[in-house]
Amino acid sequence: MQILVTGATGFIGSRISQALLAAGHHVRALHRSTSSLRALADLPIEPYPGDILSPSSLEEAIAGVEAVIHCAGELGQRASRLSAEAVIASHVLGTRNVVEAALRTGVARLVYTSSVAAFGVPEIPTAGQTTPLMTESHEWNYNARLWPYGYAKHMAELEVMEAVGKGLEAVIVNPSIVIGAGDFNLASNAFILQAALHGIPVAAPGGVNVVYIGDVIQGHLAALERGTPGERYILAGENLSIPRLLSLTAGLVGRRPPRLTIPLAILRAGTPALELVPRLLGLPIAGSLLRLAGRFFFYDSSKAHIELGLGPPKAYHLAAAEALNWFAENGYLPK
Repeated sequence: MQILVTGATGFIGSRISQALLAAGHHVRALHRSTSSLRALADLPIEPYPGDILSPSSLEEAIAGVEAVIHCAGELGQRASRLSAEAVIASHVLGTRNVVEAALRTGVARLVYTSSVAAFGVPEIPTAGQTTPLMTESHEWNYNARLWPYGYAKHMAELEVMEAVGKGLEAVIVNPSIVIGAGDFNLASNAFILQAALHGIPVAAPGGVNVVYIGDVIQGHLAALERGTPGERYILAGENLSIPRLLSLTAGLVGRRPPRLTIPLAILRAGTPALELVPRLLGLPIAGSLLRLAGRFFFYDSSKAHIELGLGPPKAYHLAAAEALNWFAENGYLPK
């Protein structure tokens, strides 16, 4: 099958390209002319310069392919340097251009790489309740101005669903924080590198879900093959409190675990100094999101495991060890 991968030079896109090639597919890799191709080095792909914000170049890239895996969109350190409007345009307008081109050219199948961020924020449990797990039925429920990335992913999903209504066989996958080898752009593994280089002295209250990159790639390929059009599938791994996540990471890199958890009241104060906290923690999030500290972004991925036939997820410490070894082998860490 001939498959176009947008965002092919990124963390997830490059690993998807590798997996598709291994499965015998022909991969056309859409990339901006200014993008580094090091994540695709030595792969027998068809590089195709273009931009999801340029409809003409996009339609040329899609012409002749049978399926599209749409991973492109600003995130990680690059997105943190852009305005909220630029981040939203990247995901929403870019996705609109992709699905409209797919409809015009008669693409048989499309998989959209969204994020669990598109679900918004979890409810705060009342006294005596266990931590609630978010599922695919959870809908966006937060202030767009305070979380542009999550809002952009939510709006991009609406573009995909509108295209499904017009006949496009599109499936949405929602990875959590993706961990593993190949994160050239430090999209989600920055805190592991931070821990190795400098340690992480403090933690924040709350929790997140972390998932192995290999499990995310298998989820994409399964969604391409047997996902139900119009459905979304959470691709998640371990639900961990942030202190536990950082303690596991510290142990892996031979550092002391965080000795202090920042009080919730300070993190929710909304002071300008809040933007400095992620640098101290090495967390790949905007400082404004620390207003959400104390919430547990935990997810239930059973739908993907049942309907897509996925196996048990890899444990965080194994995924993080792979990421750490990759950082060492690729010059991010001193020898």
